[in-house]
Amino acid sequence: MCPMTPTPLTIEWSLLGLLRQQPMHGYELHQMLSTAEGLGLIWHLKQSQLYALLDRLEERGYLSSTLEPQESRPPRKVFTLTEAGYEALLDWVQSPVSRGRDFRQEFLAKLYFARMEGNAAVEQLLARQRHTCQAWIAEQPAESEDERTAHPYTWLVRQFRIGQIEAMLSWLDTCEQTLFDSL
Repeated sequence: MCPMTPTPLTIEWSLLGLLRQQPMHGYELHQMLSTAEGLGLIWHLKQSQLYALLDRLEERGYLSSTLEPQESRPPRKVFTLTEAGYEALLDWVQSPVSRGRDFRQEFLAKLYFARMEGNAAVEQLLARQRHTCQAWIAEQPAESEDERTAHPYTWLVRQFRIGQIEAMLSWLDTCEQTLFDSL
């Protein structure tokens, strides 16, 4: 049995996305994540957690860092996205969310960064996510009136899942209308 290779968490991908814009130190990143607009609507991250995540991304080769001297303070560490980090970020942004329970945070983060890559990236992400959601619905077992009567809880759980996926599909339509009808 081989050891599992940990994959970055959604928040880690988002740190790569923010560093795609420009090199920054940890405090700047924390400020960007804490704003009421953008990613601040999705996460609340403690500064100590942020530094641990940055160190982990640097260990994986997705970031590099340099020490920047300051006049009356200790030097600060400035992080830069590496080529490997950029390629990993683009792969992540272009792939649909694979589990419905991750949709709220992960898809919203992907959409945020896809918009920075341009309309083609957004269109591709929306299309791939729509296809994935449609596959989720197709995977749901066929329902019957007998099941509703004999196993009402099971039937209700399935109806809930289907309702969530249908809501995601409707919201993806809203995304397209909002982002592209104004063009």
